[in-house]
Amino acid sequence: MKEEEKKQISPKKRSLHRLFRKRWVFPAIYLTCAALVLAGALWFQNKQDEKPRKDEYEYSQTGTSRQNEPAVPVNEAVENFAMPVLDPNSVEIQTPFYDYNASKEEQEAALVFYDHTYHPNRGIDIVRKDGKTFDVTASLSGTVTKAEKDPILGYVVEIDHEDGVVTVYQSLADVKVKAGDEVKQGEVIGKAGQSQFNQEAGIHAHFEIRKDDKPVNPIDYMDKPVTALTKQKAGTETAPEQNDAASTDEQTKENEPSSADEQSQLNEEAPSTEQSTDEGATTPSEEKQDDASSSKTPDASIGMARA
Repeated sequence: MKEEEKKQISPKKRSLHRLFRKRWVFPAIYLTCAALVLAGALWFQNKQDEKPRKDEYEYSQTGTSRQNEPAVPVNEAVENFAMPVLDPNSVEIQTPFYDYNASKEEQEAALVFYDHTYHPNRGIDIVRKDGKTFDVTASLSGTVTKAEKDPILGYVVEIDHEDGVVTVYQSLADVKVKAGDEVKQGEVIGKAGQSQFNQEAGIHAHFEIRKDDKPVNPIDYMDKPVTALTKQKAGTETAPEQNDAASTDEQTKENEPSSADEQSQLNEEAPSTEQSTDEGATTPSEEKQDDASSSKTPDASIGMARA
């Protein structure tokens, strides 16, 4: 058996010896080894290159994690001021806003008489054309900061719209919101009612727009974006209000000489007025009182503004 195995192995060894004797065998082995070494080096280098790339991805992920933080809306739609009613065509303005730059007739129409005093209207009084009550809605989206009943003004609701812009709703019969509620534009906040302050208006809703606690004319900003209400505009429009006391004092001083002249004229015309009493006319004392009351201009008798 051993001899047979030797006979079988010996031919294999002879073939290997013959193979190694050939010139191309060793160069082929060298090239193969070199190729393996080169492939290993490239593989190792690729492994090393993958680590920095992984770090780069991790760095970019930490950078993009800021996207989870609350972002400032850039192209957010800005709301426009809207009439605080569901159907603007069904209502009208009973008492307009008191504008210091308006004509005397327009100013007189914007006065509210309460407690024997004329008060300038700091907003607009809205009534329904048929005299019935109606739903009052939020002119803009915002946060309710006040919702309570006032014995003179009725139910009062104030909504904050940020940047110093506040809308005020008075003379409400009831309210459907409370302080702290977030309301959307057009959401019903109450119903129009009556107030002791402006009884002549009947069932109405008093609406104001304030910028930095200064009232502005709501009609000037209807259907306009809230950004149109700038601080400079609010300051210029309400500037006469700050000097109201000084202007009324100047007016009273200017009216003093004229009132004295009128009184002297009344004294000279006393006989003629006595004759008119026989015919059923007013007495001199009554005429003096009428003239004295008529000589008071509405501007001089303007009281304090709404709360």
